[in-house]
Amino acid sequence: MADHYEVLGVSRDASIDEIKKAYRRLARQLHPDVNPGEDAAEQFKLVTHAYDVLSDDESRRRYDMGGGDGAAGNFGGFGGFGDIFETFFGAAQGGGRGGRPRSRRERGQDALVRVTLDLGDVVFGAHRDIDVDTAVLCETCQGSCCQEGTSPVTCDICGGSGHVQRQVRSLLGNVVTSQPCGTCEGYGTTIPYPCGTCGGQGRVRSRRTVSLDIPAGVETGLRLQLPGSGEVGKAGGPNGDLYVEVTVNPHAAFSRDGDDLLATLEVSMTDAILGTETAIQGLDGEVDLEIRPGVQSGDVLTIKGRGITPLRGTQRGDLRVGVQVVTPTKLDSAQRALIEDFAKKAKAPGPQLAQFQQGLFSKLRDRFRGQH
Repeated sequence: MADHYEVLGVSRDASIDEIKKAYRRLARQLHPDVNPGEDAAEQFKLVTHAYDVLSDDESRRRYDMGGGDGAAGNFGGFGGFGDIFETFFGAAQGGGRGGRPRSRRERGQDALVRVTLDLGDVVFGAHRDIDVDTAVLCETCQGSCCQEGTSPVTCDICGGSGHVQRQVRSLLGNVVTSQPCGTCEGYGTTIPYPCGTCGGQGRVRSRRTVSLDIPAGVETGLRLQLPGSGEVGKAGGPNGDLYVEVTVNPHAAFSRDGDDLLATLEVSMTDAILGTETAIQGLDGEVDLEIRPGVQSGDVLTIKGRGITPLRGTQRGDLRVGVQVVTPTKLDSAQRALIEDFAKKAKAPGPQLAQFQQGLFSKLRDRFRGQH
């Protein structure tokens, strides 16, 4: 490995000022913008690395003691040759150093709208026409940004490159930097006669209607993506995406558990004892239920295929109905006499302690989740 002192051409007891002067002199000679020779870039790296090591007291001390380079091999905090070049000679913005000018056409931003559904809409899906306030293509100029019969003209300041060069003073003396052209904002062209409708933007704000087929099985918080349905970009650039966030309203009688629907059915004491048949109004029409004799509070009646169609499937979930037996609280004398007579004939055991059970609604919840 080359000796850093020899690379800079200074003695081992050179002062920091001597090291700086030597570095400036060599950097001016070896920089690729000045010296396009094949070895210039490699020599420039060696000179810069040597300067980085010897200009710092601690790294120079380690180097003099035989501790290797003394500084990490990343040019003392620079990310490499490209960063050194950018630090001392500037990096062009809005098109790159010597690169192309910026394009006026930009992708439009994404948009987010919210839609509210009823639980019944989730069973089979729903169709909605959604009004969206967004940017649309200017019908007057069709995205050209110019008045009819005119077009952008080449910027006379940057000559169409989108950037200009300036000479500034730095550690190396006078160096040239490249910056976006302030006249054309890096586009390389100017619009002397902008469209009067859109003000030279190529787009205007407007309200439009988007038709949306919402699939079955969606739930609150789900976002549906409609590619290319967001706002149009500047100068007629491609559209962004539209995201539709779903909120499902709660239902008075039904709740959802995955693809299943849950409900509670109140059954009179006599119907629970004798059994009966009934019909309840489901989310998609009537559902027939058979209540067997002796049904208990907390029992769950399952009706297959009357739940929700899954988001990515066709087999509907189930409707699960939890039974709640209702005990009458007000009896007339005749009714009371009948109940008393029944109790004498049934000879049921009196109240007694049994295995601890949770409350009715907790019990129903556990059975709902445990029985399919």
